[in-house]
Parts: sequence; C-alpha cells; structure tokens
Amino acid sequence: MATTEASSDRYSRCVAKISELLAAGRTFSFEFFPPRNDEEQARLVRTLRTLEPLEPSFVSVTYRGGRVSRDRTVDLVAGMLRTTSLTPMAHLTCVVHSRLELAEILVDLRKAGVENLLALGGDPPPEDEAGIAELRYADELVDLARAIGGFSIGVAAHPETHPRSPDRETDRRNLAAKLALADFGITQFFFRLDDYLTMVDELSALGVDKPVIPGIMPITSLGSISRMAELSGAEVPPEVIARFDGYDDPADVRRIGIDVATELCQKLLTEGVPGLHFYTLNLSTATRQIYENLGLVPA
Repeated sequence: MATTEASSDRYSRCVAKISELLAAGRTFSFEFFPPRNDEEQARLVRTLRTLEPLEPSFVSVTYRGGRVSRDRTVDLVAGMLRTTSLTPMAHLTCVVHSRLELAEILVDLRKAGVENLLALGGDPPPEDEAGIAELRYADELVDLARAIGGFSIGVAAHPETHPRSPDRETDRRNLAAKLALADFGITQFFFRLDDYLTMVDELSALGVDKPVIPGIMPITSLGSISRMAELSGAEVPPEVIARFDGYDDPADVRRIGIDVATELCQKLLTEGVPGLHFYTLNLSTATRQIYENLGLVPA
C-alpha cells in the first residue's frame, strides 16, 4: 500500500513511545492477534474500525512464533501505522528464532516505524515449527532490543506467578530483574484485585517501581475462559464462577462477565493503576461495553 500525504500525516501523529505515554498519565490499551485467514482478517478490520474511535493510548499485536506469524505481526503493525491513528506495539518471542533472526525482525520493525515492543520468552513451539532458539528468556530479548535501539520495551507479568516458576520467591525475583531492564510491564489476565496489588508490593520490596499495567479479560464464555486460564496459569476464582450459577443463556453469561470485568476495572482505577490493557480476542463488543460502563468513551 502506497503511503499518501494524508496517511503520512496520520503516521506522524500516532507514533509515540509507551514509556512516554505512561509518564504523562494513565493509559488504556487493546490487544489483538494477527489474522490467519481472510475471514479473521475481515473480522479484525471491523473490530479496529469500531475500537479506533475510543482513542486507546496504544494497541498491541501478539506473536505466535515462526516465520508466518513473524510476517503477519510485522505487516499488521506496519499497516496500523500507515492507515490508522493507532499507536501499535509489536510482540516478539524468543522461541523458534536464532539471535540473528531476532535481530533482523527488530530491525524490520524499526524500519517500519515501530517504536514499541513487548519482549517475551514465549511458549514452547509446535513440533512442526521447531528451530534454533539461542535466547531462552525475555530479559535476553530486552538486551538485544536495547542493542538495536529506538524501542520502548515492555515485558509480561503474572500476578499469580508464571506457571513454569518453581516457587513464588523465584518468580518475583526473575520478574523484578526483567522489569529492571524494561520500561514497563503488562500482566496476564487475572480476576482478584489482591493478586495484582500483592505483586506490586512484592516488586516494590525488591526495589522495582516500573509501571505494570493490569490485563483485563472479560468473560464471554465459561468454557473458553476456563481453557485459557488453564493454559496461562491464571485462576478463575470460585467466587467469580459462582456469579454465573444458574445462568445458561449466552447473553446472560456475557452480561455477567462484562459486569465482573467492569467491577475489577473500577477497583483497579481506584487504586491508581497506571492503565488498563484489554484482551479483545479481536472482538469489540465487550470492550466497548466496559468502556461505556467506566465512562471512558470519548464525547
């Protein structure tokens, strides 16, 4: 797609480093994943058009690992810069790629104008996408991105500890070391306010006060959220599950799930969190409803 004068002007307006946005005030952000086919592409385009008027501080684009996902993530992030007013952040994982390949990806992102990166260790890759993995942990990827230069860099945080951590003390020590190198963190989704607040207190005790943005996943399907929680290591607390007892209609489940997410967001905002990051699953309705409930929709 050729860059027109109008899109160049839009590009110049939307580029911003997330570290600077956080320093200026609270952020609100959305997360998307790259489409795998034409149907997902059409759905994502509709979602972006619906959510762009909410004027998010930034949006993030996930990365599955492997060359195909690499190209989709880079293309989607670069496309957002050219054709929308959104400030995108690209995810990147260590898995599957050699150090040289990771450096090439980082250079490609900078050439495309991308200034924001979420550096991740990544889950073990599928057997058919096995490759050389010279970097194992996110802090190594942060170091590489710093060497390339020009990025505001975030890392992931797990309020309930990472599922592969041997114990809580080790998890928090590793998270603190990772955050010390990065500019900010974004959490995996969670459902208890205390899980987030306890994590922040534990990091503070280790001398780390980098902003950590809480991640919000509205429950729209009990089956899907349970599967995702199992994979991510997050717990769906019994008191949250109890809210859905006696409700089988999908519309009721969706309504209650949005209420649960709204209540958590309200508590987090009251506690003065640096922002809110919404996992959209490439859909817009639940996020828009929560935004409206919180009074965040621009006039």
